[in-house]
Parts: sequence; structure tokens; C-alpha cells
Amino acid sequence: MLNRITARAIVAACLAVSAVMGGTSRAEEEWARKLFSETSHDFRTVGRGASAEYHFEFRNPYREDIRIASVRTSCGCTTPTVLKKELATGETSAVVAKLNTQTHIGDKSATITVVFDRPRYAEVQLKVRGYIRTDITFSPPEVNFGEIAPGEEKRQQILVTHAGQSAWEIRDVRSLCGDLAVTLDAPERTPSGVRYRMTVMAKESMPEGDLRERLTLVTNDPHFPAIDMSVVGRVRPSLEVSPASLGLGTVRAGQSSERRLLIRAETPFKIVKVESADPRFEFEVPTAVSKLQFVRVKFQADDRVGNAAVPIKIETDLGNGKRTECLATVTIEP
Repeated sequence: MLNRITARAIVAACLAVSAVMGGTSRAEEEWARKLFSETSHDFRTVGRGASAEYHFEFRNPYREDIRIASVRTSCGCTTPTVLKKELATGETSAVVAKLNTQTHIGDKSATITVVFDRPRYAEVQLKVRGYIRTDITFSPPEVNFGEIAPGEEKRQQILVTHAGQSAWEIRDVRSLCGDLAVTLDAPERTPSGVRYRMTVMAKESMPEGDLRERLTLVTNDPHFPAIDMSVVGRVRPSLEVSPASLGLGTVRAGQSSERRLLIRAETPFKIVKVESADPRFEFEVPTAVSKLQFVRVKFQADDRVGNAAVPIKIETDLGNGKRTECLATVTIEP
């Protein structure tokens, strides 16, 4: 009897310890999950060979650097990549999930596991799904505007082909982006299928920055009434600073570190002011008027140790004092 009670007690104790350890592990990994604003994405219905990528963006809000050690996927239908694996305070990156529409068809789903090893071990799971149709293709496989100048209007033509019944038709093309416009030519019908020539336009009002949108083609197919395609590109900022995150490295107390910032605009400009809330930063500002300007940034460490992440604000004479900024990061050691 004593042996049974002892055995049960040991088992109960082991289960309790396991539960506590499991809870601790989940709590410890919560720091990594908080990096991501989204952890799932539905590609919905896409065509065979179409470009289907989604950026799971994440940002480092912590004082410590973070690092992704690896990413893996549960299904060959999806390929994950990381834009930048090591992030200092305030820096951003993305895990890009690509649905392999050339080699897979039908209803597909995958779990992407992102493994962090700094500042401590953690795993985050990202989930994607999508349905890949074999009877619809886009040529080219996505709307890719490439680089767009600020205020520029740009067009691209896409050939949409449906193999099968000639009665298939596109009834509407929708987008959540009001800065895109779409026109469809009359359908070209043959015994083997239907073709549409679709023109997609990025309007002059398209905001600066990366363009990642999708168009939804609404059809008369009762089983699959909608199919999506990607729209990508980048509208160059009228005023841009590089790098967007300035790393000054590790500095010992009493020593200094220097870097340069490149500020670029579409038209010649003058830098009016460069400032930071941290008095340990000093700036050498050019006085010339040019499309390209270089600002020398110097950080003079005092006896305060640790990590610092400070915005640097740059004001110009463009428009109504148009501004840009970057984040400077530095580690001070004793």
C-alpha cells in the first residue's frame, strides 16, 4: 500500500513540475511573440504560378539585441526567408512566407517556426494557408511596378487566362487601396478558354514607401467566385535618410564613435537643423544646397553605461520644413 501511495505521489509531483516548467517556457517565449503584429495569413485563392508572398513584419522594442537563429516550415508548399536576422533596439525586419504556386496545387497550409537564440531562446509559430488553382494563370505572375518616383503615374498590363469553359468571366476587380485603378479590355474567347487584358495603374497619389497590396478578381464561378493577385512596388520617398537605423557599435565610457548619414531628395535642398534629445550626440551639418547631403554624427560617451536608442531628427528647407529621421543605437561599456 505504501509503495502504491509513494509511486502515485512521485507521478503527481513529476506532473506538477512538468506543468510548472511548461508554463514557465510559454511565459519566457511570450517576449518573442510580442515582436509580431500578426502571426497568421490567408492567401485565399491564387492562380497557378502566381506570385504569393506575405511579410510577417516584426520590430525589436527591447534594450537587448535580438537574433533569429533559423526558420523552418512544416510543408514544402511554403518557403520562409528572413530579411534581417539581427536587430538592435528599434530596428525592423520581416519573415517572408512564399507560397510555392509553381510546384503545388489545391488547398495548402503550413506552419513556419521562427527560432530566436538572442537575447534568450524562444520559438514563434506563423501560420499560412491558400488555395492554388490550376486553370487560371497571370502573365506576368504579379503586378510589379518596381521603383516609382513621388507623384508619378505608372501602369502595367497583365494577361489573365482561364483554361476551360468559355462562359467564365471577370465581373469586377476590387482592392482596398484607393490609389490603384484597374481597367479590363473585352474578353477574348476561344474553345479552350478565355483571356482578359487587364491594365493596373498606380495613381499619382500613391503614398511613399513599400507597396504591398492585392487585387481581388470577382468572377461568375460559383465554386471559386474570387481569385487574388499581388501588387508590389516602392514609391521613393521625396526625402530619405540612409541608413534608417544608424548603429554606432560599442563604445567605452569616455570614448567616442563617428558615422555618416546620407540624406537624399528628388530636388536640391538645404539642411536647416539636425537635433537629438541626447546631448552626447554632435552633428556636422553641410551648408551647401544639393540633392545629396552627408551629415557626420559623433557620439561622445560619458560614464553612463548600457544601451541607448535615440531618434535623430533632420529638418530641411523643402516645402514647409519637411523632416525625416533615423534611429541611432549604441552600447556603452565601462
